[in-house]
Amino acid sequence: MTLPTPVRPPRLRPGAKVAVVAPSGPVPADRLEAGLDLLRGWGLDPVVAPHVLDGHREFDYLAGTDEARARDLQDAWCDPTVAAVLCARGGYGVQRMADLLDWDAVRAAAPKPFVGYSDITALHEAFAVRAGVATLHGPMVAALTFLKDPATQESLRATLFEPDTVRTVGQATARALVPGRAHGSTLGGCVSILAADLATPHARPSAAGGLLLIEDIEEEPYRLDRILTQLLRSGWLDGVAGIALGSWAGCGPYETVRALLLDRLGGLGVPIVEELGFGHGPTNLTVPLGVPAVLEASADTATLTMDVPALS
Repeated sequence: MTLPTPVRPPRLRPGAKVAVVAPSGPVPADRLEAGLDLLRGWGLDPVVAPHVLDGHREFDYLAGTDEARARDLQDAWCDPTVAAVLCARGGYGVQRMADLLDWDAVRAAAPKPFVGYSDITALHEAFAVRAGVATLHGPMVAALTFLKDPATQESLRATLFEPDTVRTVGQATARALVPGRAHGSTLGGCVSILAADLATPHARPSAAGGLLLIEDIEEEPYRLDRILTQLLRSGWLDGVAGIALGSWAGCGPYETVRALLLDRLGGLGVPIVEELGFGHGPTNLTVPLGVPAVLEASADTATLTMDVPALS
């Protein structure tokens, strides 16, 4: 499979209309409204898709039916008056609705910033593989981290409006797990979703040549071991250029997780940066996916620097 060269969507301007969708789990109304207020404070005009606050009649972990969630996303993406599509929350449900999207229509629509993380990883991959669009791994509108953490808020705001100012990503916690320097195009997200997505129509055949960003939440060490081992055994990690690690909230003591990551990934012989500052942690920095970048992993520097701004 030859992937299309990712297109970087245009940056936002004050007054832009942005759509909020819920492709996965149900959204608490109070948290949604608080997130909308933050967006309004940035000068944006957020509109909530019709089914964002829906619940599923049988499965309370879904934000409405698969068809409704897919329709909301497609309508928002294909609406020429909408400048960006922001996810309300993660949870579970993307893989149930991704095949219901009209990917020909998605490809034909003008690209726009698409933001989310966690379960939204499956849509990041689908937009890359099926539509050739660069996306943003970043906080969601009703996520507590977005509502409470100023650094998370500013990272997303700057990426959307002033992407030239945030071409280098990395918190003070970031350090080299395996030293080195690598160049490639960014990809990744929640590692359990990447593994679950293997062999689907929306999954790339491998991470070869890429800078892989991975993180996860509440996966016990043995389950994380299984996920990483599956990616290794499938050959999906063959040829990866470098790896940046985010947060591992609820995955056990970090020293145990760190040892496991080194055990499973260290043999790839590529630079690895740990604790870069994205994912389910207390700060969730926005990181572009599908953009060429340099990963630096040394005693003095542990950063990810984009060759170009995340948005055009």
